[in-house]
Amino acid sequence: MRLLLVQIAPGYEYFSERKKIKTRSAYYPPLGLLYISSAAEQQGHSVEIIDFHAEKHPFDSLKRSLLSTDIVGVSVYTQSLNDSVRITDYIKELDSTLPILIGGPHCSLHPKQSLVEIPSANISVQGEAELAINEILQVVQGQGHLSNIAGVNFREEGEIKPGKPQSIICDLDSLAFPARTLVNKYDYGKINNSYFFKPRFTSMISSRGCPFRCRFCTRNTLSFQTYRRRSIENIIQEIKLINESYGSVIIVDDNFMADKHWVSTFMDRLINMEIELEIYIQGARVDTANRDLLKKMKQAGVKHLYFGIESGNQDVLDYYRKKTSLDQIRKTIELSHELGFYTLGSFIIGAPIETQKHIKQTIKFACSLPLDAAVFNILTYKYGSDLWDEAVEKGKIKKSDGYTIMADSEKGLGNLTLEELGNFYRNAIIHFNLRPRYLLQHLIRCIRTHDISLFKSGFNYFSNILSI
Repeated sequence: MRLLLVQIAPGYEYFSERKKIKTRSAYYPPLGLLYISSAAEQQGHSVEIIDFHAEKHPFDSLKRSLLSTDIVGVSVYTQSLNDSVRITDYIKELDSTLPILIGGPHCSLHPKQSLVEIPSANISVQGEAELAINEILQVVQGQGHLSNIAGVNFREEGEIKPGKPQSIICDLDSLAFPARTLVNKYDYGKINNSYFFKPRFTSMISSRGCPFRCRFCTRNTLSFQTYRRRSIENIIQEIKLINESYGSVIIVDDNFMADKHWVSTFMDRLINMEIELEIYIQGARVDTANRDLLKKMKQAGVKHLYFGIESGNQDVLDYYRKKTSLDQIRKTIELSHELGFYTLGSFIIGAPIETQKHIKQTIKFACSLPLDAAVFNILTYKYGSDLWDEAVEKGKIKKSDGYTIMADSEKGLGNLTLEELGNFYRNAIIHFNLRPRYLLQHLIRCIRTHDISLFKSGFNYFSNILSI
């Protein structure tokens, strides 16, 4: 079988009309599709990936690839649901007989409803698709029936019918490593059209799920609720392969540093390998970091740490159930800076208990930390999060409102209007990025490293924000 997988990045409108595409540089590879690809390839199937976020002419590539495809799989994110509908409709216009499979976060949350919303799709997969993909391909070849496959919903005789209940992959070591060669045609590792990492760049995971329960995070998917780790030996084998072909890798776990003892052992193994990879940790927590652990991470090749800080107010952190303190945040960020990590922190504004005073304090707190970069976000109520469920119980959110709603006081979801939150959002970015000392530090870093990519990336990001 010839399988075509299409990645549609979340949060971007690719076109207002079919021929009018908005292009942006891609950040990191579609890891979920790469895992599915390796599972299919192991059974002798041929796989191609089109990453709409990395393609210069995605519709041309899609149209050409459809000529030699037996089934198409499309990733679906709630933020880009409209694009998923348009692209699947486009595929059906070109070949009405071609089966279309959809999966991804939106289908995991809304397995049946996703087929209602995307009428051109034939099959949806809930949760982890590595096990289901080959069974689905067998059915397309005329063997078996979709009703016997776990996590599947499908169209039959004008109705949407379920397969067996979804299951999760408990033994992550049983999975084949991602089929990274399928996206060698793309140039990843850019932010705002500037290189942020040492080429070539790829991604990996060491775990799935998260053991914590932050109030704003979507949790009502089985795969996210169930925290599982790969063995260190299995990860080391993948690192060895990555080290042969790539210069840097980002570990995109939901919570990489959930267990500091595990991280410490893993770092010991990396140190003994003497690899040349630059490593970026996305899921870092301030409460698990200490000097000894961070020194090991530095020695092992970790260059970048991304911390979810969220707020500069203890009562807001407690409300979110972050289980961290302002003191922990400050100590960890200062220590990370002292040891030479490129440190990034993310912040959320607009919690239901937040006032203007709270948000001003968060901006002040962010500016007081020796962060190399900061990302500010307006709180969004997401379907499946505890925040969402609480708002539904109170009658503040209805099914007709959609799946993501900004923390708007006019809807009773916060204390500030969207206009006020938007102003604070822009002010936060301006205040953080235009501090003379901050600009000087970045300039000195660029001169010392003979690398202006970080400065260019920051300038492009800042320019984009000001244009909103």
